[in-house]
Amino acid sequence: MHQQLIIDKISGILAATDDSYDEKLTAMLDKASRIFVSGAGRSGLIGRFFAMRLMHSGYDVSVVGEIVTPSIKKGDLLIIISGSGETEQLVAFTKRAKEIGAQIVLISAKSDSTIGDMADAVFQIGNPEQYGKVVGMPMGTVFELSTLFFLEALISHVIHEKGIPEEEMRSRHANLE
Repeated sequence: MHQQLIIDKISGILAATDDSYDEKLTAMLDKASRIFVSGAGRSGLIGRFFAMRLMHSGYDVSVVGEIVTPSIKKGDLLIIISGSGETEQLVAFTKRAKEIGAQIVLISAKSDSTIGDMADAVFQIGNPEQYGKVVGMPMGTVFELSTLFFLEALISHVIHEKGIPEEEMRSRHANLE
């Protein structure tokens, strides 16, 4: 019962998400010198999933906050994952990246927010009214899971459009595990 509740909720949100996002975000990824991904809490974990898949797909990607993450520069792309678009630390990251001249993408549940106002593009996952309290899915779960599915589908789009074989992706997978 609970599995079907989650599947149905995520399906509805993805159905309400703009179909043109795959093309738009892929174009921004391809134009960027390097890609930086950030989010707080569980959204940050979704960002890490996405960063790993971007690396497997051949992009130069870093996760903000890791000890080996380089400084962001003009020509780079910062992808922020934030359901509210208001997380204080992520607002600060966005301001700094904007000052430097990096492109900013916000992936959010809301189209209007502090980060959204600074972003070059906002990719709204579903519609705000779909994020009311959902029994059995606490605090952000609907946004996080929908975003994970959206980003996995984006990677599917990227590897299909670019013809990246799974063997090539596998060759980039960590081998010190």
